[in-house]
Amino acid sequence: MPVTAYVLIQTEVGKAADVARAVGRIPGFVTADAVTGVYDVIVRAEADNMDDLAKSVVSKVGQIEGITRTLTCTVVHLD
Repeated sequence: MPVTAYVLIQTEVGKAADVARAVGRIPGFVTADAVTGVYDVIVRAEADNMDDLAKSVVSKVGQIEGITRTLTCTVVHLD
């Protein structure tokens, strides 16, 4: 079963749309939406396992200009 996570991103003022577009181009990210509230962009990521999620997907977010903070929330299946 693939691992899914939501990445909540805070950006510099006026950078939300640019960040959402940049993140949306990275393989492994399924959706990237600019939103209102405490966070500016919410992204859904998928990978084959936790290591791939961390190495191949989430680590690439930190390379995008305009991001000030991220919070990664891994989906858990409680059934």
